[in-house]
Amino acid sequence: MIRVVLADDQALVRNGFRVLLSSVPDVEVVGEAGTGREAVARARSERADVILMDIRMPDMDGLEATRRIAADDDLAGVKVVILTTFEADEFVLEALRAGASGFLTKDVETEELLRAIRVVAGGEALLSPTVTRRLIAHLAKSPRRIEVEVESLAKLTDREREVMTLVARGLSNDDIARALFLSPLTAKTHVSRAMTKLGVRDRAQLVVLAYETGLVTPGE
Repeated sequence: MIRVVLADDQALVRNGFRVLLSSVPDVEVVGEAGTGREAVARARSERADVILMDIRMPDMDGLEATRRIAADDDLAGVKVVILTTFEADEFVLEALRAGASGFLTKDVETEELLRAIRVVAGGEALLSPTVTRRLIAHLAKSPRRIEVEVESLAKLTDREREVMTLVARGLSNDDIARALFLSPLTAKTHVSRAMTKLGVRDRAQLVVLAYETGLVTPGE
């Protein structure tokens, strides 16, 4: 059972998502929060697997709440999916930098929402094609090179760098396995080792890092 917390300052929105998820056998809504501070507290008290997190909330916004959850070792298993009406590029990038594992808008179809919950609960990142394109376009306009992070790429083996490049281009583990003539398990192991060496939380942050360090450049 996937334990979900709904974090949104509008009770009507929370109720709508609760109704949508109530009929799903493998998902249980275990808590609600109306502020970012409450979301962090619910993540701890309810031992949530996934938090559907709004960005604009009083007291503490969703981005700061996501940062606090991602920085707390006791909450390492909690995944955040940003769910908002705002699609601005800076929100997408900032959410992923903060530690979010996915980013969806509130007009998302039910099946896509459920897939997002299951994907991130399983330890993967949800980067829809639309979000990925927006992320790449934003980084192309204002590329940021972080020297410490660039140096950290030296920790990776040639194969791990190759795999990281493919992750940044949107390939799944199965796609990477086929492209490099590896088993899916070996591909997954290379991805996991790259994330561990670079100190990133999931594939979403691995993608951001790949573009920010210049390992992959938009348009390649």
